[in-house]
Amino acid sequence: MKFHEFGEKGLPHVVLIHGGGQAWWDYLRQARMLSPQYHVILPTLDGHGEEYGTEYISTEDCAEKIITYIDEHWGGSVYAIGGVSLGGQIVIEILSQRPDFAQKAIIDGSLCLPQPRLAKCCIAVMRCCWPMLFSKTASRLELAFLNKCMPKMSLPKEISDYYMRDMPHFRKKTMFTIYRTYMAQYKIDDRIKNVTAQVMYWYGSKEMKCVKRSAARFKELVPSCEIYEAERYGHGYLAVYLPDEWMKIAEPFLSQDT
Repeated sequence: MKFHEFGEKGLPHVVLIHGGGQAWWDYLRQARMLSPQYHVILPTLDGHGEEYGTEYISTEDCAEKIITYIDEHWGGSVYAIGGVSLGGQIVIEILSQRPDFAQKAIIDGSLCLPQPRLAKCCIAVMRCCWPMLFSKTASRLELAFLNKCMPKMSLPKEISDYYMRDMPHFRKKTMFTIYRTYMAQYKIDDRIKNVTAQVMYWYGSKEMKCVKRSAARFKELVPSCEIYEAERYGHGYLAVYLPDEWMKIAEPFLSQDT
């Protein structure tokens, strides 16, 4: 696992964790906008981005490695932590293992209830369609589609370059492991009741029902959690494609007194 850092190291620490199949640059624009006020840490998860050759193991393993990094470098806790999709599930696991790890937490479009049938379906689709999804040609076509048909969600050249560099290296084995661990197996632990962080659980109004059920289950266990539904948006739209809108929701939450 590799860590990219932005902002002065003496500022409050914020960790933002990307989703499955992506990399640290999911949150690059947010990191730069936050860096005048925060020291922002962006992990690259094992099996992703420049770490594509390192075996991805599980949500729990990622959580343990991030906790260890913060213990060794930044005193064992941070001001805030957030993540999208797989990254948000890792946030849940970190807070389960270490309830006082952060004062603020944002969980965005993440599962915390097992979906084994959905995982099997996704694996089957990937077996058939992998070259159409993660090849250089597929990556180039996806970026072209965003630029032409969804300009509001198009990626700037710097992130497009990272995308073209990293996505063709992403391995099928990594994705299958993510489906089995993130989607089919992970279940929120009752230890999350002990969390001391102020938590927001985000999802898009166009998300799958299982994501919304996950948010509802989290709130059952952590009644103080605030649910935010992003109208008209799908999975991960704010974090990955619309950083200015992400900031409009996240910045007041981060600056609010705990």
